[in-house]
Amino acid sequence: MDHVEVFKALSNKSRLQILNWLKEPQLNFPEQAYNGYEHGVCVGQIQVKAGLTQSTISEYLSSLQRAGLISSKRVGQWTYYKRNEEAFAALSKLIEQEI
Repeated sequence: MDHVEVFKALSNKSRLQILNWLKEPQLNFPEQAYNGYEHGVCVGQIQVKAGLTQSTISEYLSSLQRAGLISSKRVGQWTYYKRNEEAFAALSKLIEQEI
């Protein structure tokens, strides 16, 4: 885990909001319930909820992915994102022990 990348990714209000939404996808993306949450949340659903352009959402998700805070999975023509809970546990440990 690159600590600088993690903290850079966390330094944006919209990216923090996306992480918060992905923490409870069933609550925050109920319109995806028909398709399930096994792979995560579809990028289109994230974009609609955020109200930002596709290019901005793509950049935000790329930043979070580079930091290791989320993972993605391509299914057909769709890309799904979910939180990497192991990364959050490691981040918590880092803050508790080193900072």
